[in-house]
Formats: sequence, structure tokens, C-alpha cells
Amino acid sequence: MGQDIIPTSVLFCCDHNAVRSPMAEGITKLLCGQAIYIQSAGVRNDLEIDGFAIAVCEEIGVEISRHRSRSFEEMQAWGDDISGYDLIVALSPASQRAALELTRFFHLDVEYWPILDPTGLAENREMKLEAYRQTRDQIRDRIRTRFGPLLLENHEQP
Repeated sequence: MGQDIIPTSVLFCCDHNAVRSPMAEGITKLLCGQAIYIQSAGVRNDLEIDGFAIAVCEEIGVEISRHRSRSFEEMQAWGDDISGYDLIVALSPASQRAALELTRFFHLDVEYWPILDPTGLAENREMKLEAYRQTRDQIRDRIRTRFGPLLLENHEQP
């Protein structure tokens, strides 16, 4: 599937499914509605959803506070087969490696979007929020570019 083909189902993934991939899932659902089936997962699920990620998503009308982190392993144990997705978007190098390993027997595309990991980048609250906003905006810009034809019409774009 090339960049010009619009998938019907997308799995976003990152290291912990606590910051970048839940942000991508929430923003895509808001921008595209039900035009694409969207989920997210992590290489591990050892962290809960990040409070700074929740805060900066709320600023643009994206609700992710109820997100529950899950790993690739849990996803498959719960019956959500990775082979059922048209596209996997990896937002970190570790998740790209894991996605490529998991999909080696399936014909599906893995795209790598090098998205900044905002955790640990700043010392005070305002600087942390700014780092998370940069990550959110990077993700939002990539979603708009990649899934442009599916963006909801007449919708106030965050």
C-alpha cells in the first residue's frame, strides 16, 4: 500500500502505548471519524496513559483520558489480530522493529513516522507541556498529510 492509498484500518504503535500512539489514535478518530478503523498498541504496556498527553490533547478537543494501554501481545491475546490491519504506523524505532517482526508473514505495510518522544525533555510543567504540544502537533500534521482525503468535512479542525 503506497502513500497514495488510503487504508480502511490503521494500528498506531510506540514503545509503551502511553503517549504518542494514544495521541495518534485519538487525533485520527477526531479528524477522520469512522472513515478508518483506528487502534493503538505498544511494544510494552508498562505505563498508564500520560497526564501531559491527556492535557495537550484536551486543548484540541481530543479525549484520551479513558485510554487503556495495551501491548502487541495483549492485543493478539484479546483477538485483535495484527494481520487484520491495512497499515501499521510506527512512531518509535522500537515499535517499528516490533511491527516489522510481527508482520513478516503478512502482506501489510508498516510506515515509520519519526515522532519526538516528549517524556523527560523538560524540567518544569510549562516546558513539559510545550514538549508534548510539539509531539501532538507533529502527529496531527502527519495525520492530515497521510489521511487528508478522509478528513471530516465541515468539521472544525483541531
